[in-house]
Amino acid sequence: MLKDLDITPEDPAELRAVNRLLADEVKALSLKVEQLQHQLHGANRHRFGSKSEGLDQLNLDLLEDAEIVEAAEDQAKQPAPSQEGVDPKPKRKHSRKPLPDHLDREDEELSPGDECGRCGGNLRTLGEDVTEELEYVPGRFKVKRIIRPRKACSWCEAIVQAPLPSRPIERGRPGPGLLAHVLVSKYADHLPLYRLSQIFAREGVDLDRSTMADWVGRSTALLEPLADAIGRMVRQGPALFADDTPIKMLAPGNKKTKTARVWTYVRDERAWSGQSPPCAWYQFTVDRKGEHPVAHLSGYKGWVHADGYSGFNGVFGDDKADEMACMAHVRRKFVDVFSSQGSAIAEEVIRRIAELYAIEKEIRGMPPEDRATIRQARAKPIFDALEEWLQTQLPKISGKSPLAQAIRYALGRMPKARPYLELGHLELDNNTAERAVKPVAIGRKNWMFSGSQGGGKAMAIAYTLIETAKLNGVDPQAWLTWVLGQVADHKITRLDELLPWRYAAQAA
Repeated sequence: MLKDLDITPEDPAELRAVNRLLADEVKALSLKVEQLQHQLHGANRHRFGSKSEGLDQLNLDLLEDAEIVEAAEDQAKQPAPSQEGVDPKPKRKHSRKPLPDHLDREDEELSPGDECGRCGGNLRTLGEDVTEELEYVPGRFKVKRIIRPRKACSWCEAIVQAPLPSRPIERGRPGPGLLAHVLVSKYADHLPLYRLSQIFAREGVDLDRSTMADWVGRSTALLEPLADAIGRMVRQGPALFADDTPIKMLAPGNKKTKTARVWTYVRDERAWSGQSPPCAWYQFTVDRKGEHPVAHLSGYKGWVHADGYSGFNGVFGDDKADEMACMAHVRRKFVDVFSSQGSAIAEEVIRRIAELYAIEKEIRGMPPEDRATIRQARAKPIFDALEEWLQTQLPKISGKSPLAQAIRYALGRMPKARPYLELGHLELDNNTAERAVKPVAIGRKNWMFSGSQGGGKAMAIAYTLIETAKLNGVDPQAWLTWVLGQVADHKITRLDELLPWRYAAQAA
């Protein structure tokens, strides 16, 4: 427009009109520059703009998820072993390589005894069956030999042998410790299985990536009831934290990826001295539709800490859950404005919100009643004053500026954050859930994407178990080793005996 006004008006009225047009144009351009500077700052800060990689180079990752799904489905179809110790299942076909001779051997002998159970006669040894199981002790491999002598009665010629104990994967070579190590390496240490295979090769053990993918699928299928039990515990609390994060999933048929989601729901009552141990429950979905959190939290009537994503709206309402907004999201928008523009208004908002967090730091760990009392006396005046001050500042600035957008977002969310002032079991923010999705965000930078919906489900089960153990200060590898050693024979009605805090109490 400026080039169109390259004239020298002689009439004063016309000159004033041109000046008004120029002023409007300069104002619009200044606002545009401000918006672009804000966007550029955000781009540099968050480093968005993904780099494309050829999917042909990632075929190993694609196969990995497919094999995990196949193994999980196969494990679910396995019939239970017979009471007589005879395994009716058909043998799985494998082209196995012999276990390396240089590994230490540890023998465990299972003897049927010295007397015949039928007639009481003495048993003599005819031979023995040796089943080799590849086990992993942190820092080294070893081979655990389960020796079962076959004995015959000297009187009645009856042949007896101790049954083979149940194992996580029937007829499989991995012991519980090795399976736990693979799960923790992939989902806690973020190692794709092909890298883990390379690490094992350096230790002189040839374990193919596809073999470990089979183990992951079967292990997560075996552990799924335990993850479901943790999910039920999360939804029994008076308040929980909810969040989601994107993850790439291979779209079948076109060699491209689509954006799926991993949802997390966390119950953590440590801030107000609750009696329940902390739990984290993860779910995988192929998209971000609001129907997913509604299904996950069906029947839940407590408080849900969440961000402003509209997909959570179906969770809230009459006879449903209540919403608690997140002040960390409010603060974050003002931090972005202050970092890019140095706004004094944004700086003042950050300072006032810091006063609220200082109070929260003091009352962490107190009972809910005491927390609510202190918040009413000290935090409520700060909260009220901040909300009123923002309302007075909004008319003074351009409505299209990033600062105005931040203020409007704050004024829209703060009324939904007010319940924390009266209820001591609520938190000021949703950072608990954001910390819970961080491992997923780190992991996706390493294994890039999920190959299928089934692979995403296996991932959600593993994260549920591993992150719940970490929240309780339990070594996930030690706990999963303990669980996998007995879960195959454990009654499903007593799953609570296998939860990480039970393991911690027993270990102590």
